[in-house]
Amino acid sequence: MLYVVGVLVAYVLGSVPCGLLLARLFGYGDLRRVGSGNTGATNALRAGGLRLAISVWVLDMAKAFLAVLIGNWIGGATFGAWCGFAAMVGHCFPVWLRFHGGKGVSCLFGIFLAVNPLMFIICGIEWLIVALGFGYSSLGAIIVFCLAPVLGFAISAGVGFAFLAMAALCLYRHLENIGRLVGGTESKITWKWKK
Repeated sequence: MLYVVGVLVAYVLGSVPCGLLLARLFGYGDLRRVGSGNTGATNALRAGGLRLAISVWVLDMAKAFLAVLIGNWIGGATFGAWCGFAAMVGHCFPVWLRFHGGKGVSCLFGIFLAVNPLMFIICGIEWLIVALGFGYSSLGAIIVFCLAPVLGFAISAGVGFAFLAMAALCLYRHLENIGRLVGGTESKITWKWKK
């Protein structure tokens, strides 16, 4: 029963729409009416600039980080990773927003940080190199999704399968981005502190 409660708590934590709440708090309106319509940090960057995006990113990371810690406390590292996955599901498909949320990238980094900070550092450096070098946040994220299961299996099979599930979910959420990257129509990042 405690395991079921842990998964449900992780999902509810993940489903808190930090981007939507912060955008309204900072006066940028409804993120669902901007750009991709998602409530994550990338769309927050389009709506309000880097300041809003960083704020959303940190809070989205924090909720996933907390979900993993709760899972660790209940059932150890493998269950903690699966609670991180539950938080990611909540972030991508929040019940409060008719199951239309973010794409899971910031949550994934929060999970990295909670499971193994070295994963956070490796994937963070990779994302920065690609995002700054090529200008595509989505490309950097897609490479991270491919790295995540490899790094997870280096820890344990259970953790690896949890990261495999996370990677599959994130890739699914990025199918449109992948199509635009292949077609050469993906939009590049505009680095502005504030809009």
